[in-house]
Amino acid sequence: MAITLKKGQKIDLTKGNPGLKNLKLGLGWDTNSFDSGYDYDLDVSVFMVGKSGRVERDEDFIFYNNLKHISGCVEHLGDNRTGEGDGDDEEILVSLDIIPKHIERVAVTVTIYEASERRQNFGQVNNSYVRVLNSDNEEEVLRYDLGEEFSIETAITVCEIYRHNGEWKFSAVGAGFEGGLEALCKNYGLSV
Repeated sequence: MAITLKKGQKIDLTKGNPGLKNLKLGLGWDTNSFDSGYDYDLDVSVFMVGKSGRVERDEDFIFYNNLKHISGCVEHLGDNRTGEGDGDDEEILVSLDIIPKHIERVAVTVTIYEASERRQNFGQVNNSYVRVLNSDNEEEVLRYDLGEEFSIETAITVCEIYRHNGEWKFSAVGAGFEGGLEALCKNYGLSV
């Protein structure tokens, strides 16, 4: 049975699940009935962070224009431009055993495409979640529901998977930003 986390909680991924090497992160959301005249296009991005606390190489940023890390350790399975339907809206595959040694954290984020132009923000998004599955058997390991605490934010760091004493852990972050993808890139040390 999957564990449900709340904002700020951390859990060991590999110590309690010694065979866990391949993850699928499923992210989902719904939008409120607010009509800005545009569809909502939420995008998942992954910032692979080194010891410096920043993304050290351009290829360590995975998003809709760079879907797969050069090592194959992280792969974005594609951009869902509408979020329609049930289930996960976007998915990320993570192979823990081949993440390069210079990577200490894998930060998973969601942004709203053209949020300011479309007058959209995360106050108009609900039922947001991330779930972590063992991709070898599709068994759900944990789930983090983000709740409804966001208002004017246009970007969110949803969670982080990080190394600690030779094991991988999961942190339910839920931190919001104004300024969309550009603000996240600056936060993680990338030039836009």
